[in-house]
Amino acid sequence: MKLKAFTFLGVAGLFLTLLSFTNGANELASAGEEGWEVPDAAKNMKNPTSSSDKEGMAIGKSLYNKHCKSCHGSEGMGDGPKAGELDTDCGDFTMEEFQSQSDGSIFYKTREGRDDMPSFKKKITEEEDVWYIVNYLRTLK
Repeated sequence: MKLKAFTFLGVAGLFLTLLSFTNGANELASAGEEGWEVPDAAKNMKNPTSSSDKEGMAIGKSLYNKHCKSCHGSEGMGDGPKAGELDTDCGDFTMEEFQSQSDGSIFYKTREGRDDMPSFKKKITEEEDVWYIVNYLRTLK
């Protein structure tokens, strides 16, 4: 009888441990981009451009194709030709977890970068152009 109780407690303990890891992973995924922390000031930045600006949208798409498509893919699903070479998951811009982020958060992540995601401060020097990319990313739902 003691062996059965011990086995049951061991299995229950293992289950609870695995459950805690699963809950932690879900919390990271729901935070967007695996817990990529964005300062509140950046999250609350307002996009000064309009998604109805056709010229701006064309600029955003062009810049995306030039700088982002090789990793993030032509439809933003994280399946670009260079994605397999990276240690960091490229993410999927079509997913609700990505699309639910504020424009300011996406702007910040694009400008700052982290890990395999480069900073684009020097490559795309005009902040307005980064906002155009943000607007374009919103079309990838």
